[in-house]
Amino acid sequence: MKIVFMGTPEFAVPSLKAIAEAGYEIAAVVTNQDEPQGRGLKISPSAVKTAALELGLPIIQAASLKDPEFVARLKTIAPDLMVVVAFRILPRDVFTIPKLGTFNLHASLLPRYRGAAPINWAIIRGERETGVTTFFLDDKVDTGKIILQKKTSISIDDTASELAKRLSLTGAEAVVETIRLVEDGNVKIIEQDNSLATTAPKISKENCLIDWSKPAKEVHNFVRGFSPEPGAYTFLDDKFLKIFRTRLTGEKANPSAGEIKIGAGRFYTSCSDELVEVLELQLEGKKKLDAREFVRGARIESGEKFQNGKA
Repeated sequence: MKIVFMGTPEFAVPSLKAIAEAGYEIAAVVTNQDEPQGRGLKISPSAVKTAALELGLPIIQAASLKDPEFVARLKTIAPDLMVVVAFRILPRDVFTIPKLGTFNLHASLLPRYRGAAPINWAIIRGERETGVTTFFLDDKVDTGKIILQKKTSISIDDTASELAKRLSLTGAEAVVETIRLVEDGNVKIIEQDNSLATTAPKISKENCLIDWSKPAKEVHNFVRGFSPEPGAYTFLDDKFLKIFRTRLTGEKANPSAGEIKIGAGRFYTSCSDELVEVLELQLEGKKKLDAREFVRGARIESGEKFQNGKA
């Protein structure tokens, strides 16, 4: 079976490697063009391109998926199947090329959390279970017929990055299993129930401002849902402050939401009902710190308050 793989970030790498390790012919790997990355904005390849180079696989980097030359090249390759993991929205002219179809790996139990950020929103909304889904592509995003699903639990302290790493490995298993089902002609597709659909829209900076007037559990979920990227944030003395990790304490809070409490070198903040302990944070212009280090070095006292924005 001849396969074309499409993906870009680290999340897609385990799937690419799993397909190669299973012995399938990967005729090409399609990924994004090299882009500026990191603080120095150095032009760097995607994680998938780096993995494909290590595996010695042919690479295609198309600026536009509607480019006639790109479409023609895929038709020349004539793949039996295309596998998509964390890539862009494919036009019909592309996903209909393979004779056995094109399937996508999505990091949720569809039809829940359709959209660009399913891992983040599942955590933010306090889900205790999620998973991955493989499905055949259709014209509408994340609505195609389901091939298989694998579930996993979400712990109360999982961050988005921790959950993404687990799901990438579970997803790699699902991808190889799906390829085998398609190859053997044993796929039993399931229509998605649109009445059960929820959305997971793309994350923007505006989404990430912490509202300390919410209950502690909601604040905790919010912080870990955006950790480490793009990072939930607040303001302290008019300075931008990212918070990457918190802990639920179960302790009754002061009546003033966002009020800071320092005790025995530890950093607590009042929410609407209880205190949360801040464990890891980064003040504007500084490096990321454990909260105990931050408390030792910062001029901060109990009774100060986080702000909703700059004055």
